Parts: sequence; C-alpha cells; structure tokens
Amino acid sequence: MKKSVLVLSLALLSTALFSQSFVSPINFESNELSKQKVISFIQQQVKTDFTAIGMGDPSTLRMMEKENLTAFKELTKVTNTSLLKSVIITYCDIGMCNYSTLLLMYNEQNKASKETLDW
Repeated sequence: MKKSVLVLSLALLSTALFSQSFVSPINFESNELSKQKVISFIQQQVKTDFTAIGMGDPSTLRMMEKENLTAFKELTKVTNTSLLKSVIITYCDIGMCNYSTLLLMYNEQNKASKETLDW
C-alpha cells in the first residue's frame, strides 16, 4: 500500500512539474524562464489541438505556434485588463484557451464595449 501511494505521488509530482499550463499575458514578466513557459504552453496546446483534427503536420504547427506567440505579445500590451481577465476566464473554461482566440475575442469585446445602440 505504501509503495502504491509513493508511486502515485511521484507520478503526480512529475506530471505537475513537466506539464505545461496557461501563462497569463496580464502582468507578464518578460524573462527567459517566463518566455520558455509561454513557448512550451503554445507548442503543447497547438500540437494537441491540431493533431486532434488531423492537421498535425510540421508546417501547420509552426504557422499556428507563430500566430499564437504574436497574439500573446499583443495581449501583453492591452490596457483593459479587467476585460481581458473576463475573456480568459470565459474562453479557457470552454477549452478555447489559445492566445489567438483570446486576442480575437478581446478585440471584439473591447470594440463592443465602446459602441452604443443608435437609431
């Protein structure tokens, strides 16, 4: 029993240490470790998403990785961080947690927040 618990604990620890998780662009600290975390997340997320739909070829993956990195960089510059937080929560909760989608939806939400209904 103790061996089983130890093995399970080690497995969970290694998964936690080596799995890549979402890196928020809000208050992003641009250092080498943080940049590598973003790159790792993007690579894993793009590979998972595009392989699942049969588009896991290197050309498509590199193109989408570059698009997501560019989107991440744009997201670090947004001024309405409360809106961005809301967009991140909404879209990450439904499994659409890639930076390209987040940037697109942030821009749409930001634009809509400045519009009013006119006759």
